[in-house]
Amino acid sequence: MDLNLNGKTAFISGSTQGIGFAIAQGLLKEGANVIINGRSENKIAEAVRKLQDSAPGASVSGVAADFSKVEEVNALLEKLPDIDILVNNAGIFEPKAFTDISDEDWFRFFEVNVLSGVRLSRYFFPKMIAKDWGRIIFISSESGVNIPEEMIHYGTTKTAQLAVSRGLAELTKGTNVTVNTVMPGPTKSEGVADFVKQLGEANSMSAEQAEKDFFKNARPTSLLQRFASVEEIANLVTYVASPLSSGTNGSALKVDGGVAKFII
Repeated sequence: MDLNLNGKTAFISGSTQGIGFAIAQGLLKEGANVIINGRSENKIAEAVRKLQDSAPGASVSGVAADFSKVEEVNALLEKLPDIDILVNNAGIFEPKAFTDISDEDWFRFFEVNVLSGVRLSRYFFPKMIAKDWGRIIFISSESGVNIPEEMIHYGTTKTAQLAVSRGLAELTKGTNVTVNTVMPGPTKSEGVADFVKQLGEANSMSAEQAEKDFFKNARPTSLLQRFASVEEIANLVTYVASPLSSGTNGSALKVDGGVAKFII
């Protein structure tokens, strides 16, 4: 299927690895011009090289910024051109007992997971409205509706993303701009693979045993009973970013393997 993305320009925050990197690959293969982002120039250069290898001839570049630092975000905005597609993917997670989550942790998670998308959207949304076309996509999580007891601060920020996305969509009435949220479930990105390995080591299990145990005990409602691949998440995001998704706006779209047990 041709998703009509030729000539569109996309920026993806937090995209040197994991879901963000897979989204970059998906958009490049559909002909979009892609700008990726990471915290270091070295990681960006490595990711750009890998993307060019996977999509020869594609237009891909990168801009460094740490979304926990507002001055770096402001510098990033000055470097970016006008874009058609904004994917707010930057985020952090960390299993931590509720009583151990300090005020500093709460502020740090809100700064990166919520304000990153707020700041980028606040800058690009008026430009999209002015030209009457654009896509803003927040990468939230099923943890935004199923708050995980092992990282309540993370789940809370993912709920906040859902609220920001829906509220912003309300401002698009009568335009060709859409704002949506994609809600991945447990996904085998690099960080999650490390998390599972640590779980296994802590319980004297192999990584494979730890994964099975995770879905048996921590995410028993999963219909997949496995981690999704980053490509499975990126496939949905790529479609939502395209002109073909024009009828989808203000939506929270699950790609969670059935973890969240609700029918709408």
